[in-house]
Amino acid sequence: MRFQDPRPDGRAIVYARIQADPLVDRCADLLADATTAERILARAVMNGESTDAAVWRRMFPSLFGGSADADASPQRARAEAILAASLAVAERGEQVRSQFRGAIVEALTERLIARRTGPVRRERRILFDGVAAEIHPYDLTVEATGAAEAWDCKWGARGIKADVLHQLDDARRHAAEDGERLIAGLVVFDARRSCEVRLVRERGASGIAGVRLVALEGLDRLAGAARPATAES
Repeated sequence: MRFQDPRPDGRAIVYARIQADPLVDRCADLLADATTAERILARAVMNGESTDAAVWRRMFPSLFGGSADADASPQRARAEAILAASLAVAERGEQVRSQFRGAIVEALTERLIARRTGPVRRERRILFDGVAAEIHPYDLTVEATGAAEAWDCKWGARGIKADVLHQLDDARRHAAEDGERLIAGLVVFDARRSCEVRLVRERGASGIAGVRLVALEGLDRLAGAARPATAES
């Protein structure tokens, strides 16, 4: 098992500019230390249904409070920072907003995994002798000997597709055949219940047992073990 940079193409060059935008780092830094409620706020706002900050403050009263003292609290300040960054994403055009959201999930996941493993690589292919290489690279990889990992990141449950699950599972199985250990997983910035429903639709009740799933409520578990991608809670 070995890792390799993919050959750059037009899509990758355009997406690299999105990944390098300071707004992506700003959002990822805020969300890395956010609570689950704050991450739910960010997801809701970035979906672009409303760009009126007052609307979101009313919808999440537990984050923004209602008293003068609450206005000065660290919790309120953090929520306001997340709201402002999320609105900056929501205000982008629909196509650009979608690219930004994907890049933010990748950057957030990279930060969380790195707290556990150290260096994380972006956009890498995994090669096995005698096996045709996958066309699409994995979003994130950890390339430590004996503790390798491959992760794909999705903004929403609709990004969970059979081909994505198969690619992750194939890499895990090929690594095992080579006597290597590879954690293969999917990080989805969406409610676990939505992910479970999508898994049933794509792969049946068992999902793919060897592929690990981390949904929005469990993002902090990226610092520890993640569950296999099944529809069971």
